Amino acid sequence: MTDAPANDAAEPTEDEVFEQKAVRLAKRERLLAERSDAAGGAYPVSVPVTTTITALRARFGELEAGAETGETVGVAGRVVFSRNTGKLCFASLQAGDGSRVQAMVSQGVVGEESLQAWKELVDLGDHVFVSGEVISSRRGELSIMVAEWRIAAKAVLPLPNLHTELSEESRVRSRFLDLIVRDRARETVLARAKVNASLRRTFTERDFVEVETPMLQVQHGGASARPFTTHSNAFDTELFLRIAPELYLKRAVVGGIDRVYEINRNFRNEGSDSTHSPEFAMLEAYQAYTDYNGIADLTQTLIQEAAIAVAGSTTVTWADGTEYDLGGEWERISMYDSLSEASGHPVTPQTSLDELRALGEKSGVDAPPHETHGKWVEELWEHFVKGGLTRPTFVMDFPVDTSPLVREHRSIAGVVEKWDLYVRGFELATGYSELVDPVIQRQRFVEQAKLAARGDDEAMPIDEEFLRALEHGMPPTGGMGMGIDRLLMAITGLGIRETILFPLVK
Repeated sequence: MTDAPANDAAEPTEDEVFEQKAVRLAKRERLLAERSDAAGGAYPVSVPVTTTITALRARFGELEAGAETGETVGVAGRVVFSRNTGKLCFASLQAGDGSRVQAMVSQGVVGEESLQAWKELVDLGDHVFVSGEVISSRRGELSIMVAEWRIAAKAVLPLPNLHTELSEESRVRSRFLDLIVRDRARETVLARAKVNASLRRTFTERDFVEVETPMLQVQHGGASARPFTTHSNAFDTELFLRIAPELYLKRAVVGGIDRVYEINRNFRNEGSDSTHSPEFAMLEAYQAYTDYNGIADLTQTLIQEAAIAVAGSTTVTWADGTEYDLGGEWERISMYDSLSEASGHPVTPQTSLDELRALGEKSGVDAPPHETHGKWVEELWEHFVKGGLTRPTFVMDFPVDTSPLVREHRSIAGVVEKWDLYVRGFELATGYSELVDPVIQRQRFVEQAKLAARGDDEAMPIDEEFLRALEHGMPPTGGMGMGIDRLLMAITGLGIRETILFPLVK
């Protein structure tokens, strides 16, 4: 038999779904009335499973056609194929990971009454328990010759047509159906779990401590982003959903946790596109007594180990079949030098705002909101350089006025020791030599407050509690932040709505 579903037709209309639901609800009523004592009705509390479909395939997957094992097992799974032919019925039962086993329901084994009940009560999408001997069919299909069966959970709505690919909109709105019908959806969930496990393993091997910081904050900070706001009835005050855990993790470093990280949920009240989501997962890590070069080394290791955990190699294969090499040492380029070379115009930290505007007008680059030297440099860099990056690349040394939490460069005036990591043409991570001087940090916050007063919604407020922590002494530290969703994008080649299990949609 094949694992194709019984129905090859187009998706049912709303009226057809309504009719199917009515029929299935009638079957539910019959199960509750007729089978409640012996089999638990339509939704039993439990069924006597002795093994899983996945374990069964691992143990007996190589049986020769027609082989019998003499071993009886009890398994449960979702019916994704059903074919009823006279005195012998076939069904494919699917486990959560997508593995399948064939159930063969024969009148000669279960009896006429049980076979007839199977035909009348079992539908595609139902969870079914079967018990019987493990065999291989004449066609070599691993099977269970059913001696006993019962409904484990009655589905009152039909599955989508398994021959037809769900639209992206349907996949993200009804992820539960996507997980049932599409291997890639299940593989992405497993890949994400492997990535998170790999990240934690790499950190543990380097003596990092995982902590948790508040999602509800009295003051937003740690990034340049517009926050979501809410109101606390208990405290009668406005609160903000976290845009970044940075300022709390740095408090932990001040407190003596020299190597600290968090895998967390962040919320930014901004646009949504192929690389941005209002709610997203982020990793942030801080290591005392290193700098942005050391934290870049750590970030490269984290990503390469995650790729190996998912793909078995630092060369990954994206969803479209493209191979992408995450291995080796990644190039580190200067933002100013690469912009000067690509634009054919020398750009330095001392280049005036008028010169940058002129270069922007000549190149068709729109002026950034709330113009500053740094914002113009970054806009121009994205225009001239970003699209030409193919290999993973650390872009080093950013303008000081766009990086209020970063230490000034030790030898280049007007820039800070910050990098952005670009992979697949998008920003995957950012890293700093952290600013630990409380006096300079206060000055930077004041400059941000001035921007906010001029209408910049993404400017950071002055955080007095964070400044008080810095005043108690923070050691030299390197820090980084990386989007977990984007890391999955880099490894799998999928868009951000595919890498998030349940993305926010309108």
